[in-house]
Amino acid sequence: MAATKRKRRGDLEVQAKKPKKNRKDAGQPAKQADVAKEAEEEKDRIPGPVCKGKWKNKERILIFSSRGINFRTRHLMQDLRMLMPHSKADTKMDRKDKLFVINEVCEMKNCNKCIYFEAKKKQDLYMWLSNSPHGPSAKFLVQNIHTLAELKMTGNCLKGSRPLLSFDPAFDDLPHYALLKEFLIQIFSTPRYHPKSQPFVDHVFTFTILDNRIWFRNFQIIEEDAALVEIGPRFVLNLIKIFQGSFGGPTLYENPHYQSPNMHRRVVRSITAAKYREKQQVKDVQKLRKKEPKTILPHDPTADVFVTPAEEKPIEVQWVKPEPKVDLKARKRRIYKRHRKLQQKMSRGGAK
Repeated sequence: MAATKRKRRGDLEVQAKKPKKNRKDAGQPAKQADVAKEAEEEKDRIPGPVCKGKWKNKERILIFSSRGINFRTRHLMQDLRMLMPHSKADTKMDRKDKLFVINEVCEMKNCNKCIYFEAKKKQDLYMWLSNSPHGPSAKFLVQNIHTLAELKMTGNCLKGSRPLLSFDPAFDDLPHYALLKEFLIQIFSTPRYHPKSQPFVDHVFTFTILDNRIWFRNFQIIEEDAALVEIGPRFVLNLIKIFQGSFGGPTLYENPHYQSPNMHRRVVRSITAAKYREKQQVKDVQKLRKKEPKTILPHDPTADVFVTPAEEKPIEVQWVKPEPKVDLKARKRRIYKRHRKLQQKMSRGGAK
């Protein structure tokens, strides 16, 4: 019986090549029987394939962005592609194009889900999660981005391994959070038996609701005591709207707690301007007080009760004129002038 060997990623067994015959072994059938026995023993030692299942869940995620993103967004996008083996990449989309074009890009890339990063004003980042081409879709404002290279955490995981998804119990309380939970499960969960995935579970994605925002974290699961060590990346999603269609359509939900970045910056500027105006008003009041005439209070007779008069010194009359003070500097100047005049006379007499 010929030996078999298995391919990588748990594919079906393939017949191994037969051992070459040598001239010395041509006339020795006993040795050939020994070789066949060793091949059978080797087959028994090789374990079976890791996964014998079939790849049924054909979810494919398209992850790309618009033009104008900064380095932090680019690193975040690359980290998500690395953590999600069922994702695909594409070139940046022009900001002038309409968002409905993304559905055609997903169709060409054979993707049914999309994560699109939209940059505005080179400082605001929006993330679209869409089920292409029929919807629904959700738009988020991305805040507090920290990438894998920036965090430098001690956690680590196998590239391509399948993650666990952990959700806050608050996702089941409200209907729009329940919709987002199903949406996130379909996007971030790696399909079973995917060709690029590894059959291991060594990290967990956590989605927590706090302050009307969704907080994303990635943790490593340590085998010894099942403790969690953060790997990264981390970011916060502030929900804006949920649409019925893909990148548009009727609005299913609008977040009443959402405040746009422009409005937030306007409020911050108004607060700083109010502080400046308050300081100027205080200075104006101080100037007016200085210009006002001082009010003269009447003399209080009881104010001088504890004042003790000073001792009177005798007055001395000086009858002799004091000697003038000798100015040493003036005397030195006069001596210098005389010496200089003498030198000039001597120089003129020598010239004659």
